[in-house]
Amino acid sequence: MRIRHNLYFGQQLTRELDAIIAREGGNKSQLINDVMLEWIANRGAGKVETLLKPRLDRLSKENGQLNRELGKCRRDVGIVLEALMLFVRYVLTAFAADPEHDQAALRRGSERYDRFIAQLGRQIAAGGSNLASNDDDEEAAS
Repeated sequence: MRIRHNLYFGQQLTRELDAIIAREGGNKSQLINDVMLEWIANRGAGKVETLLKPRLDRLSKENGQLNRELGKCRRDVGIVLEALMLFVRYVLTAFAADPEHDQAALRRGSERYDRFIAQLGRQIAAGGSNLASNDDDEEAAS
């Protein structure tokens, strides 16, 4: 059963309804009936979206901050691993055992440490990594 309603629409809405009917066929009453039923069905969803949107935006921002912090942590761990790897390589290849700790040995140790720090700085600035090259060396050796 259909109930008659007298509704008044503006000229813009009337032109747009006429254009839709001309394109798709049907009649204005059926089109408005379908649109109103859809709007009523989705009305609750709109309220949920309105309530959740600020929370989702906040979570998105927090996630971005966490990703940046994680990136910084990865970078720092990479630097520490690079330093450790260079240090181990340096100790194993450059240090000879000194039977006694005289001033010359301490001076050589200090110079070696300065070279180690300079090499670490160059390595980090260049963005290169000895970790990858060591993995390749180990695979080639086995």
